[in-house]
Amino acid sequence: MASHRRPKPASRARVSILTAAAATAVALSAQSGAHADPAPTKDQVKQQVDALNEQAEVKTEAYNAAVEKQQTLQKQVTQIQDQVARQQAQVTTVQDSLAGIAAEQYRTGGIDPTVQLMLSSSPDSFLGQAGALNQVGSTQADLLKSFKDEQSKLDQQRQEAEGKLGELDSTTKSLKADKDDIQAKLAKAQDLLNTLTQQERDALAAAEAKAAADSKASAERASRDAPRANLANLPASSGYAAAAVAAAESKLGSWYSYGATGPSTFDCSGLMQWAYGQAGVSIPRTSQAQAGAGTSVGTDIANAKPGDLIIYYGDQHHVGMYVGNGQIIHAPHTGAQVRYESATAMPISRIVRV
Repeated sequence: MASHRRPKPASRARVSILTAAAATAVALSAQSGAHADPAPTKDQVKQQVDALNEQAEVKTEAYNAAVEKQQTLQKQVTQIQDQVARQQAQVTTVQDSLAGIAAEQYRTGGIDPTVQLMLSSSPDSFLGQAGALNQVGSTQADLLKSFKDEQSKLDQQRQEAEGKLGELDSTTKSLKADKDDIQAKLAKAQDLLNTLTQQERDALAAAEAKAAADSKASAERASRDAPRANLANLPASSGYAAAAVAAAESKLGSWYSYGATGPSTFDCSGLMQWAYGQAGVSIPRTSQAQAGAGTSVGTDIANAKPGDLIIYYGDQHHVGMYVGNGQIIHAPHTGAQVRYESATAMPISRIVRV
């Protein structure tokens, strides 16, 4: 008969070890919970989102510059490729003429060695030989020299095309990197907003709307208390500035969108370019380039006139348009609408009169 032994009870030492381990695990768990980072407050989220929006705007101007460069390079590449095609046709024409001479000589008793040299892949080596041109007729010599010149042009244009294509490829990669970076920052900002309750998100949206409304009301009060310069009565030389201000003001309430130049959404420099475009004036695409689009009148807002571009921050990544009474109109950042704001709300880098 098989014996049925009862399990041996755990020793007191083993029980003590298990109990201690369990107690330690509970203590560590409690300690971990006690040290968990608290969820950020609504104000902290707003600060972080504002910082991410500003970083995205910096990248947006880099993105805009890359887009502009890409478009310029694409046009240059197309033009050079057209030149290469025309030059190839010219080289082929000269080659056909040389081939005609060779055919004629073959029919009359064989190809002259000098003509064979003309048809070689290295006309430079032939031309470099002393007295070579004295061995052929003037027509043949002229054709060979023409072939050399046309082939040289073709080679140069091909090299230029290859260089531009390489630059275009590099710019396209930079463009994608900037776009990815912008989208990542905006996604991170949205993730932060998603940590808030619906009530808190509504409060932030209401605050943004109130800021726009307060800014507009402030500008209207300033106009009543100290009438803004009558744009219609500006000097003739400033007529386009008046038209640009009117165009920008017609877009109050339009949403900010990175890389956008209107007519329904804008980024900061896109609004400036669109507004001046409506006035028949072409200005550069980015805020950095717009900083050099006219005459600098310093950084004192007292020197500004309606239509002047106010360039902000040390790296010049933001721009607004002065409208008078210490106010600008601008496209602030993602999630905001085109609105008025104090011209001194941000550090001024340069005031530019277009």
